[in-house]
Amino acid sequence: MACVADLRLAGIGMTSARTRDRLVQRLRDQGITNLQVLDRIRNVPRHIFVDEALGSRAYEDTALPIGFGQTISQPYIVARMTEALLEGGAVDNVLEVGTGCGYQTSVLAPLVAHVNTIERIEPLLSRAKERLKELGIRNVRFRHGDGTLGWKAHAPFDGILVAAAPLTVPEALLKQLRVGGRLIVPVGPEGEQQLVRFTRREQRMEREVLGPVAFVPLLGGIA
Repeated sequence: MACVADLRLAGIGMTSARTRDRLVQRLRDQGITNLQVLDRIRNVPRHIFVDEALGSRAYEDTALPIGFGQTISQPYIVARMTEALLEGGAVDNVLEVGTGCGYQTSVLAPLVAHVNTIERIEPLLSRAKERLKELGIRNVRFRHGDGTLGWKAHAPFDGILVAAAPLTVPEALLKQLRVGGRLIVPVGPEGEQQLVRFTRREQRMEREVLGPVAFVPLLGGIA
């Protein structure tokens, strides 16, 4: 059984190491420079986070459906958001809003001390837990809940990463950011979204636009 599991994680054909290397080179060409992030993109088996029928497309730089009207983000966006979160100082305690299939979580988790991740769709959260357990990632705390409210019990956070787009940033997330902490979030209506990095200072909130993106909308409540 161990051999079968190892083969599944390693991938074959279109999910092989050579295919992953080509993806990493493409991300380098697009401006990703953090070597730890590139290493995670290379080593995380993205094909286990998508349906088997889509496995041959897992290392294309594109978003793919994961059910429930949600998608697995394209590798460039995962790399860009992770890189933007890590820039500017140590990040120990992170909140991730929108676990989805767990791919972003698995890229980020080994690069920080703790990840607290919230997903509103329970079947997606259960699947993500299974995948991260399979990969031996153990520094993640999962919650089925409304990510727009943050996770006050584990605040303040050094970093918050939001994997869906609100029209305006939820106040709860800004309040749960520590001084010096960074919030990476896509903001705006469909077709007009920008990836934004907010950095909390003592008396103000810095806002930096990182570029155009396309995400599913951030919804409240649970499903």
